[in-house]
Order: sequence, then structure tokens, then C-alpha cells
Amino acid sequence: MIIDLDRFVNREQPRWRELEDLLARLESEPGATLDLQGALRLHHLYQKTGADLAKVKGQSAAPQLVRYLESLVSRAYAEIHENREKRLRFSPRVFFLSTFPRTFRRHIAAFWLSVLVTLAGAAAGGALVRWDPDAKSVLLPFEHLMGSPAERVAREESSGQKLANRPKTYFSSYLMTNNIRVSILTLVTGFAWGLGPLVLLFYNGVVLGAVIYDYCAAGQTRFLVGWLLPHGSFEIPAILLAGQAGFLLGVQLLRGSRHGGAGKRLRAAAPDAAVLIGGITAMLVWAGIVEAFFSQYHYPILPYWFKISFGCVELAALILYLGWAGRGGRRADQVRVAQGGNVNVSQ
Repeated sequence: MIIDLDRFVNREQPRWRELEDLLARLESEPGATLDLQGALRLHHLYQKTGADLAKVKGQSAAPQLVRYLESLVSRAYAEIHENREKRLRFSPRVFFLSTFPRTFRRHIAAFWLSVLVTLAGAAAGGALVRWDPDAKSVLLPFEHLMGSPAERVAREESSGQKLANRPKTYFSSYLMTNNIRVSILTLVTGFAWGLGPLVLLFYNGVVLGAVIYDYCAAGQTRFLVGWLLPHGSFEIPAILLAGQAGFLLGVQLLRGSRHGGAGKRLRAAAPDAAVLIGGITAMLVWAGIVEAFFSQYHYPILPYWFKISFGCVELAALILYLGWAGRGGRRADQVRVAQGGNVNVSQ
């Protein structure tokens, strides 16, 4: 019989949380598998939690704790003793609300590396244009960025009706396919020990930095932000995520042979890389739609404050989504002993 229920819960709760975490991953990601060490750990946690359940069943003051442990044990039993072949069923809801953001957070260090490389490139691009304005002809890949920013702004603001008559559907599909192609290229070049994403992200940063400096130095910051932010709030993070996936593959190749052969290491990283590219594709589809049907409309058709506000809302929503989506399902139930011996289970 348990003498001190408070102490028992405090001591055993980390193990219950670990089991909850492991089960949540296996249940929310149909393709997830465990290696031998992981399977042994699951079985160990299952046995220990079952023993804990047997201890608390005799405690009349802990009905909620009993139900919580019964749920854990039954889920673990079903996972361990499942003898049918798992069918890989794709659920868009599970993918976007759980699998994709969790995968992003699991490899957050690779994402920050993408950010740092891009920022370094942006600083270099801005510095090059400041020192030599003629460098634009070498650095910038698009003809409409070569001339004077002030002249381009005046031209764009006076051509609203012509812009409205452009075939926007074709333009949108072109933007989507081009950006997706760049993202996939950034990912697959990760096979070059991570050097491919390093080069591509740095170059993208150079272009971005050169454009930002050119327009800001010409006093066209408001136009630049209103033009780039609506679609860039999704497009730029998507490129960064592609670099994250590429670095993930590169790191696996750089790991020592004690982690297995190169093929085994890449197979271990491939599912997460595939998840990232799936989420990136959805982000770039949205960015392409926004760029074609919204970003290209400038003052006086759309006020700059409206476009900037729209982009800020998009960016805030994306940050919240990637930072918080799927956390509830992954987090173990919080178990605490309330005063008077009653045990509460809450999220």
C-alpha cells in the first residue's frame, strides 16, 4: 500500500510523461517506427506503468489517477501487441496540425542555421550594393530590379489597370512551381554534406539583402515592405525550412560510421525531410496565390498600410502555428495531488 501518494506521484510522473510522449508520437505519425533500443524502452515503460497502476488501484482517494494510468497502460499494450501490418494512411488534418509543426520543432537547430546563413548573405548583399551600386547587374536575377527603385515605384503605381488585366492564374502557378523547385533543390543538395543548402541560402540572402538596401536607400521602404511582406511572410520561411531539411540530410552524412552506414543514416532522416518538404509545398502554394492576386497590387488600388498589416498577420499566424501547433497532443497529462488527497488530471 502506498503511504505517501504525493511523493509517489512526484517520483513516477516523469516516467509516465515519457511514455505519453512516446505513444503520442507513434499514434500521430503513422509511419513512425522504433529501433531496438526504442522498442525496449517502450516495453520497460509499459511494465513500470502497469506496476504503478497496480499500486494505486487500492487507493480510494485516487480515482482520476487510476483512470489516467489505465489509459496509458491500455494504449501501450495496444501498441506493443499490435500484430497487423500498419497501413500508412495520410490524414491532412493530423499532418498539418501535428506532424509538420512537431517535425519542424524537433530539428529547430537546423532551422536557425538556415536563418544565420541567410542573414549573413543578406548582410553581404547589402554591403556590396552600398559599396558598388553597379553590382546590382551581377547580383540580382530579375530585370525589373536592375533600374532605379523610385522609377519602378512610379511605374507600378501608375499601371494599376494594366495589372488588373494580367493573367493572374498563370502567373500564380508559375510562382508556385518555381519556388517549389527552388525548395526541392535546396533540400536535395543536402546530399553534398550540407554544402548545397549553405550555398543556396547564402545566395538567396545576398539577393534579398541587395534588394532591401537598394529600395531603402532610395526612400522606397514602404513600397518594399508592402510588396514583399504579404507573400514573403510565407515564401522566405519556406526557403529557410527547405534549408533546414537539407541540413538535416547533410548532418546525417557527416555523422561517424558508429551510427551505421550512410544509407542507414539517410533513411533515418528521410521521413522527417519528406514531412518538411510537404509542409513547405503547402506554404509556397499559399505564397504564390498571395503574390499573384494580392502583392502585385500597389497604391492606389491597395493602400500600403493594408498590405503591410495583412503580411504582419500572416507572419504572426505562421510563427504561432510552427511554435505551438501539436503541443497539446504531445504533452503528457499533468498529474498533481490536490489538498485533501484528491488527484486531478488536467492538460
